Amino acid sequence: MQHLLPPLISAEALLALPDLAQTVLLDARGGPDAAAAYAASHLAGALRADLETDLADTSGDPAQGGRHPLPAPAAFAQLLERLGISPETHVVICDAQSGANAAARAWWMLRAFGHQHVQVLDGGIQAAAAAGFPLRSGAEPEPAPGRYPARDWSLPLTGIREVEQMSQDPACVVIDVRDAARYEGRTEPIDPVAGHIPGAANLPFSRNLSPDGRFLSPEALRTLYGPLLGGRSPEQAAVHCGSGVTACHTLLALAHAGYELPALFVGSWSEWCRSGRPIAVSPD
Repeated sequence: MQHLLPPLISAEALLALPDLAQTVLLDARGGPDAAAAYAASHLAGALRADLETDLADTSGDPAQGGRHPLPAPAAFAQLLERLGISPETHVVICDAQSGANAAARAWWMLRAFGHQHVQVLDGGIQAAAAAGFPLRSGAEPEPAPGRYPARDWSLPLTGIREVEQMSQDPACVVIDVRDAARYEGRTEPIDPVAGHIPGAANLPFSRNLSPDGRFLSPEALRTLYGPLLGGRSPEQAAVHCGSGVTACHTLLALAHAGYELPALFVGSWSEWCRSGRPIAVSPD
């Protein structure tokens, strides 16, 4: 019987795994230069999981689901099989931004599929390289296919209508994890309108990390999030970002801190700001 693994693994613990050859490493670096960066240098054995084509379905209208909607479960199951992943596989996911783009998103998706043995590499590729993990350039051999049944997402999700109701309910909290300048409406480098959902609280995902790029301790994270959550149940909280990617970083931090996970609003600000709904700037 499998048991849920801690959400994070250190570079040292990764190197010490007795069955490292049986572990699937995923490189989830995002952005336009991710493929070139992977080809130039990646953790030996790591396979690519592309945010735009593997971890999201970007074929639709951002006004209906945001910039990075989840793919269909059947498509995600096919990706896992192509990557050599089966339900019993140990998967370790890394990126170059301490889990923020898009290792935490891949972690959330696997956990939402009910996958037990999935972890994010704390400190990312940089920490592994510093610990002596070998690097490689070029492509990796294609893995033997896995077998993965498609299933529905099992972690909490919420939509724009529910988030609108939650944002108006003092018993609930909507957490916006973007940086303060975007939340306050002082700048918006990606979406067409700046600002935030009226009533949403801001706690940037970057505060989940220590200066060395590793996650804060569970105790420090509970000190950070305890006052904001205020004893609310997971059903009374939702987390969002720009497009449902870095929100998963905060969900990962909450899991590391021992909390039950609130709902992910995948459409996030990229859907809200295109919906015609009210927009706030600070002070609001």
